[in-house]
Amino acid sequence: LLLLRYNVPYWVVASVLGRDAMYWYRLGCSLGQFNIVGTTVKEQIPGHLLADEKHTRISGKKAYVALTAGGGCMLGASLCESASEQALKAAYGIFAREAYSIEPAYSPETVNTDGWQPTQNAWQGLFAPIVVIQCFLHSVIKIRHRATKKLASAFRTVCDKAWQAYRATSKRSFSQRLRRLHEWAECHLEESAMKHHVLELCDKRERFIVSYDHQGAHRTSNMVDRLMKILDRAFFAAQYFHGSLGAGERRVRSLALLWNFCPSAPATVRKHKGQYCPAERLNGYRYHDNWLENLLISASLNGYRDRQLNPL
Repeated sequence: LLLLRYNVPYWVVASVLGRDAMYWYRLGCSLGQFNIVGTTVKEQIPGHLLADEKHTRISGKKAYVALTAGGGCMLGASLCESASEQALKAAYGIFAREAYSIEPAYSPETVNTDGWQPTQNAWQGLFAPIVVIQCFLHSVIKIRHRATKKLASAFRTVCDKAWQAYRATSKRSFSQRLRRLHEWAECHLEESAMKHHVLELCDKRERFIVSYDHQGAHRTSNMVDRLMKILDRAFFAAQYFHGSLGAGERRVRSLALLWNFCPSAPATVRKHKGQYCPAERLNGYRYHDNWLENLLISASLNGYRDRQLNPL
């Protein structure tokens, strides 16, 4: 399973450890039956979340992985065939149901998303009091995508001013710096798509500024973007999905749990003072020094805590 976490082909695992490729494929996918939230979180579910969709393919047709992240862990991962509000609400709703099964009164405080409106509507439909914070980084990336060679010097100035605004320590300072950026862009940038996106970033001040009211809220989607790269490498190595939606769903969920419990690189472990996996760093402890035993103990009762054992 540790080799599968790092995208070693199933036939290679079989040639070294025996059995056949399908045995190891089924073993990996079997992890997808566990409640991801209940298996990963043992104390309190993070109140500040991030959410985004990863584009992928099932038998050549476009599909999406709705990924929920918090505390450095993947807390929800579900496949859907559309990026509509209804489809995304159903996909993110799996995370909501698993969270409620562990913590019935759970209500996340904030969620950071990109500017895709169906994503924001889906989260507001699932958790009525939640505050949606738009990712500042995505707005800067939109500007970068419109920065031609001719505008390279102007783009560097825009980036400096935008990130200077981002580093403001108060609402007042943040608003003032965005106004100054707006004024500068109006006077110094020639008419272009890049200028349009700079002014658009400044006009979204109200969507960014709400993060100052919620200590610990994520202002950019960096965390979920990094986790999506893990999935992207796995999907590319397997040439995406070739079976049913249900099989793909189990594969995605198993990848999420492998990320949460497999040991990190030695340098990362040293950085976190011996805490060797994201789940341990989230909870502050581990059940067992062997990572797989730690995962299986955490996943007892399939990650649910309200299920009674079968009577003798």
